[in-house]
Amino acid sequence: MNITMLMENTPYADGFLAEHGLSIYIETDDHHILFDMGQSDGFITNAQALGVDLDSVDIAILSHGHYDHGGGLDAFLRLNHHAHVYINQYAFEPHFHGADRSIGINPELASHPQVILVEDKLEIDSALSLCACNDWPRPYLMGSYGLNAEHNGVLGPDAFYHEQYLTITENGQRIVISGCSHKGVLNIMNWLAPDYLIGGFHFMNINPNSPEREVLDEAAHVLMQYPAKYFTCHCTGLEPYQYLKSILKDRLDYLASGQRITIT
Repeated sequence: MNITMLMENTPYADGFLAEHGLSIYIETDDHHILFDMGQSDGFITNAQALGVDLDSVDIAILSHGHYDHGGGLDAFLRLNHHAHVYINQYAFEPHFHGADRSIGINPELASHPQVILVEDKLEIDSALSLCACNDWPRPYLMGSYGLNAEHNGVLGPDAFYHEQYLTITENGQRIVISGCSHKGVLNIMNWLAPDYLIGGFHFMNINPNSPEREVLDEAAHVLMQYPAKYFTCHCTGLEPYQYLKSILKDRLDYLASGQRITIT
């Protein structure tokens, strides 16, 4: 399996665009997958520089309904006219940072013929499945960090019902791709127990040089209990990543914009 970071907050090398956002291209035995589309069409520019043909994508996934993951959705749909795009049914609800700063995605795209609205679970095929895990217990608490959502017409702290996770099963291994892990990276590991977890951990607001580092200490302790390899990015934050890396060592690595890895 080949994984290419098309867009992320930091560039892997000179010449790659970077923005606060996420877009990942995944080549499996049977599929070419686009997971998230960044906040702009910059992921397309990076794809061209990397020789990635986005018209070859047959399946696209939107992890959740925030602009930095779905802002480039319209650009992708103008480029690729055949891929099914799987989006959680709640992703097009209004989302806000604070009381009034909109961070949602274009609701008009919900009716696009390529868009498939997903409920809590969906088995795409024998190798690919989606789960929002909304009815599963959350043993580890994760705050909303000032993010709000209008869910079923009621505005309040975001419970992230719109966030879903992709599980890929290949060569006897389970790889889970998460956009921001808003429901908690520890909860995701508890629910899905993958061999590899790839995505943001949403620790960017945690200062490792303050008492808040207890959150990172707990995360590192729990993550070490699983026989898994972790690749993080985007909303983890560079300083929290470095702190976690000092504990998890080779169990944790960072993926930057333009970087490629292979999982065998």
